[in-house]
Amino acid sequence: MSRKRRVFEIDMPEEPGAAPEPESFPAGKEEREHRRGPMATAINETAESTRDRARLEAQIRAENDALAQEHVRLKRAGLITDMIPLDAIDTRKLIRDRAPGADYELAELVESIRDIGLSNPIRVEPAGEGRYELIQGWRRLSAYRQLLEESGDAEKWGRIPAGIAARGEELQGLYRRMVDENLVRKDISFAEMAQLALHYAMDPMTEEHDPEKAVAILFKSAGYQKRSYIRSFIRLMESLGETLIYASEIPRALGLALSQRLDEVPGTAAAIRAELKDWDTRSIKDELDILRRYAGQGADGEAPAAPRAAAPTVPAGKARTTFQIERPQGSAKCTAANGRLEIRLPRDFTAVDRRRLEAAVRAMLESLD
Repeated sequence: MSRKRRVFEIDMPEEPGAAPEPESFPAGKEEREHRRGPMATAINETAESTRDRARLEAQIRAENDALAQEHVRLKRAGLITDMIPLDAIDTRKLIRDRAPGADYELAELVESIRDIGLSNPIRVEPAGEGRYELIQGWRRLSAYRQLLEESGDAEKWGRIPAGIAARGEELQGLYRRMVDENLVRKDISFAEMAQLALHYAMDPMTEEHDPEKAVAILFKSAGYQKRSYIRSFIRLMESLGETLIYASEIPRALGLALSQRLDEVPGTAAAIRAELKDWDTRSIKDELDILRRYAGQGADGEAPAAPRAAAPTVPAGKARTTFQIERPQGSAKCTAANGRLEIRLPRDFTAVDRRRLEAAVRAMLESLD
C-alpha cells in the first residue's frame, strides 16, 4: 500500500534584483475561475443547443404562417390550379348563357385542345365532399368531356386543369365574371345575352326578379346602347325563345325590328309559333326568312298580317308577373308571362314520380280556370 506524499510550501528568499511576482490570494483562485468541469460544459452546451432549436422552430413556424397566408391569397384569387376529375365537377350553380343546340365552334376547341392542350384552366370552387362547382369554362369543360367520350382515355382526358377559388363569393359576382368573360367572345349573340338575363331573374337564389333590371347588373361593363339592345331581345326571347332553334343567329337589326313588331301587332308571336310548329328540319335560313317576313324585312318589305285563326291567341295582359313562394326546399321564384308559366326552385323535379308531377300540374292549371 502506497503512502501519501506530503507537500510542503517553502518560501524561498528572493534573489537580489529580481522582479517581484504578482501577489494572488487565495492561491490558484484565478486559474480555477477559468477552468470548467465536464458537467458544467455539458450543461452549457445543452442550453445553447436548446436556444438554437427554439430559434429554428420559431423561424420555421413564421415561414409556414407566411406560406399559409400566401396560399389563402392565391386560392381566393383563383390562382391555385389542380387536376380535377371531370365527374367531380357540377354545373348547377350558374345558369349558362349558351343557348341550347349545336355549338359549331366547339369542334374547333376540341381539336385545339387535342393538338396543343388546354392553355387556360377552367375555374371551380369547392362544393364539399370532394366535389366542385363550375364557375368559368363551360365550353372548355364540354370539350374535355367530348374528348373523353371519343377516346375513352381517362388517363389523358379524365382530369382537367382547374383554378380552385375560395368559397363564399356572391352569386351576383359569379354571374358578372361569367358575363364579362364571354363579352369578349365575338360569337356571343344578343339572344344569348337576353336569355341569360331571363335565367338570372328566374334563378331562385338571386334577388332581382325583373330581367330588364338584371341587364344592368350583369352587363354593367357594356355600354348603354348595348344594354338597350339586350332589353329589346328580352321581349323577343320571352315570346319565341322556346320556339326558335337558331335564336343565336338572329342579327341585331332583325331582332330589334321583330321585337318592335311583337309589341305593335298583337298575335304576331302566336302566328310565328304556328308557322314554325313541328318544323324540326328547318335550316338557319328558313327560320330567319320567316322572322324577316314578320319583321317587315321580306322581299316586299311588308310583314304579313297576323292570322286570327292560325293559332289560339292569349288575351293581352301584363307583360310579366313575378313573385316568390317560400317552400321547405327554399324560395320558389315564379314568372308568369304571355303563354308561359315558369317555376324555379332548388329541387330536383326529375326525382318526383311522373304521374304525381303530372297530377300536381294538372290540378294547378285547373284551379286557375
